[in-house]
Amino acid sequence: MDIRTFAPGNYRFIEGVSQYSAGVAALDGHEIVRVRFRRSVPLAEGFGRVEAWLGEAGRPLTAFCACELRSPEPFSEDGFRTFNQRYTETLDRWGILHDGWNPVARSNVCPEIGAPAEPGFHAFCYTRPAKAAAPSFVIAGSGETVEGQANYRDHIVRLGDTGPGAIREKAEFVLAAMEARLAALGFGWSDTTAAQVYTVHDFHPVVADMAGRGVADGGMTWHFARPPVVDIEFEMDCRGVAVEQIA
Repeated sequence: MDIRTFAPGNYRFIEGVSQYSAGVAALDGHEIVRVRFRRSVPLAEGFGRVEAWLGEAGRPLTAFCACELRSPEPFSEDGFRTFNQRYTETLDRWGILHDGWNPVARSNVCPEIGAPAEPGFHAFCYTRPAKAAAPSFVIAGSGETVEGQANYRDHIVRLGDTGPGAIREKAEFVLAAMEARLAALGFGWSDTTAAQVYTVHDFHPVVADMAGRGVADGGMTWHFARPPVVDIEFEMDCRGVAVEQIA
């Protein structure tokens, strides 16, 4: 995995796909702050609130480094591409798209119960100066498929199968992706402050194995939600941040 530095945002990132990077970490002398909205905020309004928050914090728009989105239901592949184009237009306007790369890490999931009426923000992260700050990072969401290909469907692990064995294989694939991204930035599960699982399927048989690998060292939260694209069934993200706020 290739790591690039986004100096205007004071963070480095793992090269990803056009809609997001695979993860970010604050540069020395800076820390990542996570801000969660009490309820999902529609995309346009959410970008406006992020912009206002950064302004009040005295930070440039380029300090925006990660976000967690919520959508009404899983997208078709074409629908996901259309949504991503809409999303990245704002990042481009903010001067964040960098040398053909999108440095911002992201997850985007669909609550099975109480889903929003339209796509919007659940949380966002930004960098700020901090003397002697502990290293902080956010690993982007990933499901049981290979990213960066012509489509997701042809690369989904155990496509259409949600039996116990399939869920285990899907989870193993996702865990490997999380661990590879953590390692690329120089971290491991012991450095995380939170791990999040997104699925509507019973993954209890895998929980002990996950805990044994250290996934739950900083706490593990299960969101009863689906990944953002039809037929993907299991997704995770994780982070290591010292400051979290509620907006």
